[in-house]
Formats: sequence, structure tokens, C-alpha cells
Amino acid sequence: MTAITATAVATATATAAAAAVTDTSVSTPIDLTDVELFASNNHHAAFRRLRAESPVYRNPSADGTSFWALTRYDDITAAYIDHDAFSSLHGAILGGSFRTGGGDTASNEMLVASDPPRHRILRRVMHPPFGPGMVERIQHSVRTLVSRAVDDLRADGGCDFALDFAPLLPIGALMAMFSIGVEEARHVVGLTRRMVGYRDAALTDVSGDERLRLAHAQSEIFEYFADLLDERGDATGDDDVVGMLRRAEINGEPLTDAQLLYACMNIAVGGNETSSYTICSGFLALLENPQEWARLRAEPTLLSGALDEIMRWGSTNAYVQRVTTRDVVVRGVPIAAGEIVTLWNVSANRDPDQFPDPDRFDITRSPNRHLSFGAGVHRCIGAPAGNVELTEAFHALLGSGLEFRTAGDPVRLRSNFILGFTSLPIEIGA
Repeated sequence: MTAITATAVATATATAAAAAVTDTSVSTPIDLTDVELFASNNHHAAFRRLRAESPVYRNPSADGTSFWALTRYDDITAAYIDHDAFSSLHGAILGGSFRTGGGDTASNEMLVASDPPRHRILRRVMHPPFGPGMVERIQHSVRTLVSRAVDDLRADGGCDFALDFAPLLPIGALMAMFSIGVEEARHVVGLTRRMVGYRDAALTDVSGDERLRLAHAQSEIFEYFADLLDERGDATGDDDVVGMLRRAEINGEPLTDAQLLYACMNIAVGGNETSSYTICSGFLALLENPQEWARLRAEPTLLSGALDEIMRWGSTNAYVQRVTTRDVVVRGVPIAAGEIVTLWNVSANRDPDQFPDPDRFDITRSPNRHLSFGAGVHRCIGAPAGNVELTEAFHALLGSGLEFRTAGDPVRLRSNFILGFTSLPIEIGA
């Protein structure tokens, strides 16, 4: 068996304690598929235990299957980078790939479900939709929406931030990227929200088989974009994402219908579900740490660093899935070829070996090399767009001159993949 990388081997043997870790169990079993663990905000305590007792953990599941969970920063970073051993071909979500006959129809067709060299080709296709010109369009669109939302908030004396304010970030982005109106963009956000929140009764009907429910939610998004692409026809002269994708080529050939749909799905789900939930976790962190809010209001130039801390703190994309292509060893623990391995960004972002005093929210934390955007070739291509959305939203809130406070208990999304809120009531303070 081979070690995942030379760096990982060095890390595993750096201390006697790390080298001695070979037990993959914990004193009390933890099930990382249990959404209640995350909805109740108890996942950080669980990951503290895993990092200490079993950083390479075999997670038991109720259906008799299991998967591996990596929870320490160095191991997760090494696995991200070693795409030869840890493949993305089966998709990023446990049980969420588009399977027919045991395969995965998205393999090497969707950016998040591809490995090099195919990944580099697909990334070139996806680069124009996230280029500087499009990011600027997104910035103006989001700025307009959040400015109006702050006016409404002022007039109403408060709002449910998770429902009334946060979705405006992906709505503005979709309007700019696909040249659609606000209500149509809101409809798309609803579709992607039901897909990610397929286990949350606040977002969808949770009766019936979970896998079928997820597949139905995915098919609804595909149907929307199939209709949109039909409606636009050729569209090669358009300056939005549809036009960019229609003009794109792979090996000299235009994208197939399936490739167009996967690209649209990747853009819509990846962007919609991260920015809106990140603004919720970040704003709540600032309200719960009023000294940090005061520092940010006094020095708005701190916002760039504050966004890094917000992304570390919220870790909206909790994990990604990989599948081993060969036998590997991590911290002395053998993992066979063909095993599912999950990389828990949310745990890496609280690893005290990388982040001193990790449970302290500090908008001036430096360095802050969080993994919320991933690492290596799979670093999120939409990071610049997400940053500009969050920047415009916080500029609007900071510039309002208003004081805010929570007006009720926040309700967390019932998901172990995307961490966010389905309700965050706020009101204007004195």
C-alpha cells in the first residue's frame, strides 16, 4: 500500500501521538449522516472528539454500509491535492450522484465530478461564466437588491434574515448570469434549496424514500434548465452564461445537451446554496460577538479578512466525497481501493493545529487558510463571485447605520452537507 503523499506521511509520523493513532473507533459512536447532529449545532463537539480520538474514522451507517471520514486539516488538504488517489468521479455528495446501472452519469461531465486531465478541460469551459466581467455584473445586481432590502428592513423594523435577505445574493447572481427576472431567479433558488434541503420538512415534503426525493429534486433543476436552453435556442451571441456555454467547445466540438445541463446545474447549485447560507452564519456570528461587529463598523477595511473568518466559522460546505483509486494509508490506517472517503472541511476549519483558539470568532485572524473553498485543482471556481456577493451584502448592512439583534431562535438546516439556516429572525435594536 502507498501513502497518500509524502507530506501526509511526514505529518502522520511527526509526533508519537499521531503515529500511534490506528484505532478507527471512538468511545461513543458518532454518525455523521445524522442531520440532527448538525441541526442541533452539536457537530463541532463531535468533530473535536474525532480529531482527538479517531481522526481517520470509519463511520457506521444504519443501512449497514460505511465510509471513511478525515477530520484533521493536514490530512484533508493532502487528500484534496492527491486527486490520483482520491477521485472525484462519483460526485461530491454521499448518495447524491446521478446513478444508472451503478455508474455515475455526471462522471467527467460535471466539474465537481471530474479528475485531471478532464477537470482542466471542464474548468476552461466554466471559466468565462465566472470571469471578471460576469463578477462585475453580479456585483451590480446584488448591490441593487440588498440596498432595497435594507430599506425594507428599516421600514419594517426587522425581518427573517434567512428568508427575506440572504436569498437575494443568489437571486442577484442568477439574474446577472442567466439574464432572467427576479421572480424566475427566486424560483430557481427554491429548486436548489429543496434539493440540498431534501431532508428538511421546512423546505420540502419529507415523506417517502430519501433517495427518490433527492433524485426528483435534481430532475426538477435539470428540467428548468432544459426548458431555458430550448427557449434560448442557439444563443451563441448572448453575453450571459447560456451564450458563453453555447460558444464553448471541448476538443473542438460544441457542448452536448447533457454537458450544458450539467454545467448549469453546477453553477446554480454551487453558488445558490453557499452564498445565502454563508451570509446567515456570518451575520449571526457578528450578532453573537458584538465586539467584532463594533470593530467592523469602526473599520470597514477589515471586511476582507472578516469574510475569511466568516467562511471558516460557517464552513457552509461541510464535506466533499472522494473514492480511493488504490490502497492508501492515512495516519497508519489502511484504506482499501474503492472506498468512500469524506473530507470534512467543517472539522479542518476548527483544527487547533492550524487555527489557534479555533472556537473564537476573530475577524482579524491571520493567517486564515480555511478550506471552505476546497484546495488544489478543486478550489471553488465561483469563489470570486461568492466574495463579491458577500461583500456587497455586508457593505449594505454596515452602511445602514442600524443596530441589529436576534428576535428569536435561529433554525438550522437539516443537512450534513450544506450548513445553514431556514430561519433567522432579526430586528432593529435601539
